[in-house]
Formats: sequence, structure tokens, C-alpha cells
Amino acid sequence: MCGIVGCTGSTPVKDVLVNGLKRLEYRGYDSAGVAIQEPDGLKVVHRVGKVAGLESELAYHGELNGTCGIGHTRWATHGRPSTANAHPHTSCDGRIAVVHNGIIENFAELRERLQERGHRFSSETDTEVLAHLVEEAYEQHPGDLLTAMRTSLQHVIGAYGVAVVCADEPGVIVCARKDSPIVVGRGADASYVASDIIALIDATRDVVVLEDGQLARLTPDGIAYFDERGRQIEPCVTHVDWDVDLAEKGGYPDFMLKEIHEQPRVVRDTLAGRMVGGELSIDELGLSYEELNLIDRVYVIACGTSYHAGLIAKNLIERWARIPTEVEVASEFRYRNPIITPSTLVVAVSQSGETADTLAAIRDARIKGAKVFGITNVVGSPVARESDGVIYTKANKEIAVASTKSFLGQVVSLTLLALLLAQTKGKLTTAQVRLLFRELGDTAEQIEGILQDATAIDEAAVACKDAASALFVGRGIGSAICYEGALKLKEISYLHAEAYAAGEMKHGPIALIDDGFPVIAVATQSPVYDKLVSNLKECEARGALIVAIATEGDEEIKKVAQHVIYIPKVRDCFTPITASVPLQLFARSIALLRGCDVDQPRNLAKSVTVE
Repeated sequence: MCGIVGCTGSTPVKDVLVNGLKRLEYRGYDSAGVAIQEPDGLKVVHRVGKVAGLESELAYHGELNGTCGIGHTRWATHGRPSTANAHPHTSCDGRIAVVHNGIIENFAELRERLQERGHRFSSETDTEVLAHLVEEAYEQHPGDLLTAMRTSLQHVIGAYGVAVVCADEPGVIVCARKDSPIVVGRGADASYVASDIIALIDATRDVVVLEDGQLARLTPDGIAYFDERGRQIEPCVTHVDWDVDLAEKGGYPDFMLKEIHEQPRVVRDTLAGRMVGGELSIDELGLSYEELNLIDRVYVIACGTSYHAGLIAKNLIERWARIPTEVEVASEFRYRNPIITPSTLVVAVSQSGETADTLAAIRDARIKGAKVFGITNVVGSPVARESDGVIYTKANKEIAVASTKSFLGQVVSLTLLALLLAQTKGKLTTAQVRLLFRELGDTAEQIEGILQDATAIDEAAVACKDAASALFVGRGIGSAICYEGALKLKEISYLHAEAYAAGEMKHGPIALIDDGFPVIAVATQSPVYDKLVSNLKECEARGALIVAIATEGDEEIKKVAQHVIYIPKVRDCFTPITASVPLQLFARSIALLRGCDVDQPRNLAKSVTVE
């Protein structure tokens, strides 16, 4: 989501910081900034938009020859994209500057206490409380930025990767980590900190990845490491032998696998800051609760993978909020004169935010009086600009053409929207919303468990790799997952695949099945599990090779499926999040076995900007 870079040495660091931030651009962001130690104090420059814009802004500030500084690229969590909300954030006196990745869960309480003690805030962010906490602690420990940082963090609940500089300690950077990566390295004549190895790859190949609770104090002469109690420690040094291309992939063999493994973070980042005071909060919606309560029809318009996320949203909105919901292929929506009134909500879902068909559809919807809400991964994209409100999926930049983490971000965002509509309509109690929100957050850890062992997935892929076609089947919300699983397989392996609601098997598709024909089933525990198993037995009787995505502990499914891929037990409504991951890995594994380029499949582009 956000990016951190810092350097302290004997030569000017401005270009080092800018180039490091450019290396982190793949992560996605909405603003960028730097804080550089100059003889007359800290020079803080930040602006909304790309690093190139920051670079131009720095040119207007004359010669900046400071040899110690920190930089940041931000993707909004608390507070909308703005210059005031861009990092670095400073203390009241401007002597301390902080950059931060993560979420401070108790920031509202900390902010209130700090304001009572006379601190002045200039942003809406959670991060700014850190600058003021460190300011107070530094008054108690003058000349000891490390102790000031360490004691400040004792008041913080949440996740952080943080770096701080102080005008009173030239050449010193202090950084710390809890649940948000921080990497530290020593170059030939400087010390470096970043949130990602890629930002340091030109300076050093020997890095230390801080563990939770650890801190580091960087100077031009070296780096010292400390535990959370302030005791100096010897860190574990990792040698990085990747080239730049592999560094951008985070050490993974391809972007698709890297992005699949980033999905737990996407879930956490998309949910960050969404539960405030026990209430679900989506300020970006741009609609009052009164306007939301008047919504009596929802259209989800999208293309491809985003359309499948919409199918899941339909299930959840109707299930929880009891609002009739239609999912429309964007390229068809504008041509069929849909029924739209001022109480209609049109939800436009687009990974790139510039899909031509989706843009045309939302423009027509607005002309007809609908409220339009965008869900996209790109800050400032056309879909975001032309919608009344927007949820950013926080998936960061996605390189692989076949969408994985963006899809999951869309599903989580649409789930939040469904919960908000249900909360507003009074169809779910506050306690129910809190419970569902907590369980939604738990899927991040469950995905991590799935990613730990892909043996069963790879074995199933070997069994299916030489097929000419495959059928994906499920029932209930599982059928929506199947559409996305089939699309992934088609996109990257060029193996033809189709998806059906399993109850439709006898109405045509079963004619395809003969010995060895792959049938991939989402067979997790649900109210329609028994009916799905009956459908699979019909396939088994005709010689199908059955691969089942099943719930841990389900031994009965082994009686009908030759290959079983287990996922953790979750509430049925959250199955799309967990079950999609093995289907992504399954498609990738088959593609590699068939010699395909999983990052750049033929004939496809990352965004479709023509109708």
C-alpha cells in the first residue's frame, strides 16, 4: 500500500530518496513526500500525485544538500488524498518528521489526549499522532531519538513500519516495525531503510528485515539494532542475490505468484479503518445514511473478473440488505435501457478504473439520475473521478494480466458495501455487523494458511494438464466462484473451461463428460452441499476426473473426488475469498505445466480502454 525509503550518509540524499520512491511506485499510491535535514531544520516537501510531480516540486525549493532524510508514498486509509494528509508528518515545532505504513487502531483516543495537552494537528491521518508522541517523548529524553521512538510506540495499538528523523540529531534515522515490513541495509558509505528490498537493491545486497518489536538506529557510520526493551541485539543478515527484475517480483518466479501471496495483505489493508467506534464506516461513499436508506435497487456493472466479483456482491447484498440487485456486463448495460430512478445505486467495478465499457455505462447511469459508486484499484482513475463515491481496493499495482489480488480486493470491498447497506437498512444489527466484519478480517490469516502448502493443488494440476476442456461447478455462492476459476484457467493456460451452477448439469453440460474429463467443484460446507455432492456423483458415474475444493475435515468428499484441496472452515458468505485462492494457484500450475507465460498471456491486456 504505502512505501518508505530513508538514507543517511555523506552526500546529498534528495535523489536517493526520489529514486527509491520511484522503485516503490509499483505498490500504488496517491501522494508522495520527503523530509530532508538541512542546516536550518527539516525541509518537508509533499504533494498529491506521482513521484514525478514530487520531483518537480523539489526543483522549486532550490538546492537541497542535506545528507539525511526520509521519503514516503501514501495510499489513503485515514483521510482522503491531499497535500495535508501526505507524509511525512511533523511535530508541532516542525523539528520531528515521521513516515509510517500500517494502521494505528487507537489513533482517535491518542489524538484527543494529545490535543488536550495542547498539540495542534494539521491532517486527518492516524500517522500524525506518532509525530506528536515522539515530540513529547523527546522532551523527556533530549538527544535520544531512539528512546523517544521506543517509548512512544508503547502507547500505540495497531500495525506500523515507521521511520523518524529529528532536526536536533543530524544524520540519525530511527525505524521500527510491527506487522508492517521494514528493511535496513548498509551501503558503501551510507545507511538505508525501506519498506521493500527493491528500494535498496542498488545500494546494498546485505539487508536486515526487522522482526516485530525491533528498532534500528541508522547513522552515516553504521546501524545499531535493538529489541523492544531497548537492549542492543545482533540481527540476522540476509544476502540478496536477485537481479532487479526478480527484486520487483519480491523473490517470486513470476508476478502472478507474488500477487497471489500478497492477498492476505490486500484483505487487511482494504478493511483497515473501516470499523470506527463499533460502526462500519465508508466515508468515501459520498452518500448520507438517509440517501442510502432510500436505495431500492442496485446494479453492479463490470467486465471480466470484476463481473464475477459482482455476482458475489449480488448474493451478499440481497442476503443481508434485502435489496434487489442485478449484475450487468458493462458493454451491454448501456444498450438495453435499464430501469433507473433516483433511488437506484449503480456500483461500477473496474480494476484499472479506465475500462471503456464501464465508463460509458456509469455516464449513462448518471444522466438517468442514479447514484454511482466506484470500486477500483487506481487512485484518481476515470471511474473514481466520475463516481459520487469510491472504495479503493488497496491491492497496489497489479502487474500480471490475470487479476488475482485485485479481484479479492473487489470482493472484500463489495462485501463491505453489502454490510453497510444492511446496517443502514436495519436488516443486520450492530452486533451482527461487527461479528461479520471480524470474520471477514480473519480470512487474511486463513489465506496465509492455504498458501503454506500447494502440494494437493499441484498434484491436481498434473492430473488435468493434458485435458482439452474442463468444467467448473458449484451451487449457491459457490457457482459465482466457479466462473472466476474457469476464467483464470482459460486466461493463462489456454485450456478451455466453462462454469455452471451444478444444478444445470443435466440440462446440457453433462453431455461433455466422459472418461478423464476434469470437473472442478467448489464443494465447501454450505446449505446446498448435499445437492452438490449428488451432482458430482452423476459426473463420477460417467468417468469424470473430479477435483474438489472442500472444507477441512470433510472426509465424505473423498468418496466422490479423486483430488481434494482443503481450505479452512469459514462462513458460507466468505467462501469466495478463501476458495478463490486455490483456484488461482491451480490455474497457474496448469499454465506452467503447459509452458505458458502466466504474467503475459497472449491476446490480453491489463486494461481495456476501447469499447
